Amino acid sequence: MDRRGFNRRVLLGGAAAATSFSLAPEAVAAAAPAPTAPAGGEVRHLKLYAEKLRDGQMGYGFEKGAATIPGPLIECNEGDTLHIEFENTMDVAVSLHVHGLDYEITSDGTRLNNSQVAPGATRTYTWRTHAPGRREDGTWRAGSAGYWHYHDHVLGTEHGTGGIRKGLYGPVVVRRKGDVLPDRTFTVVFNDMSINNKLAHAGPNFEATVGERVEFVMITHGEYYHTFHLHGHRWADNRTGTLTGPDDPSQVIDNKIVGPANSFGFQVIAGEGVGAGAWMYHCHVQSHADMGMVGLFLVKKPDGTIPGHEPHGPHEPHNPHKPHAPDEH
Repeated sequence: MDRRGFNRRVLLGGAAAATSFSLAPEAVAAAAPAPTAPAGGEVRHLKLYAEKLRDGQMGYGFEKGAATIPGPLIECNEGDTLHIEFENTMDVAVSLHVHGLDYEITSDGTRLNNSQVAPGATRTYTWRTHAPGRREDGTWRAGSAGYWHYHDHVLGTEHGTGGIRKGLYGPVVVRRKGDVLPDRTFTVVFNDMSINNKLAHAGPNFEATVGERVEFVMITHGEYYHTFHLHGHRWADNRTGTLTGPDDPSQVIDNKIVGPANSFGFQVIAGEGVGAGAWMYHCHVQSHADMGMVGLFLVKKPDGTIPGHEPHGPHEPHNPHKPHAPDEH
């Protein structure tokens, strides 16, 4: 994910990211402990813009002229409050609606309660998060931590169908104290029959180096059910995608069914047990894959090479749009 104007160290409380380029057991044992998320409870202020892009598409961005599809990753920790000043630079009304977080009705982002943003106008949406805890009646309240997303809920219909189809969506990650932080985060959105609104067979591709801890945020929009499959890597089917220990009963998977508005995430060590290479990810509904719902997870050796990979070769059609390569943390 592109984090222009967005600093993980500021948002996550100063934790630094560590990178390991060796997967040998002795190297792993000697490596420094992975950085983890701090306790939440901070109040943060962000600025977000909605803008028109080329080819009639639309996107969200942290700066004017910097909108992307998907929109920028928004991260916080359980207990944080986010005040998002949202400016609509377009000539149509749009909004900001989030899944998984707490908000009052005035921050719902729908026409039903008049919380949309008119052309050229600005509105502040407030999102809150909370840690898990026991209710007064003795039952347990789940925390906010998880892989969520935001999107328009206004353009085209009162459900934002037009805005979502044009690219008005983005990822949200809420971390719990102690969650392991990744070196890189990538967002994959199956939107109808596209990935991140890219043309069929046109990526997007994501790059990492062997040994880096890579986080994927997977979101689905549109009319269809899909399955997300990543070659050569696997993850735990739980909140974080990472096993908590040898007795963690979570199923380990490499393929997961996803429907409209579903979201999940996980972390892998790039190339762990399999090495560098051009590892495919795709929808495993066969007709969907055949129609171009496919991209590459390009895992490089430390010297930057990818064994057997031919850029724009027969198994990687040329992408007219530059691949979306996120900044390192």
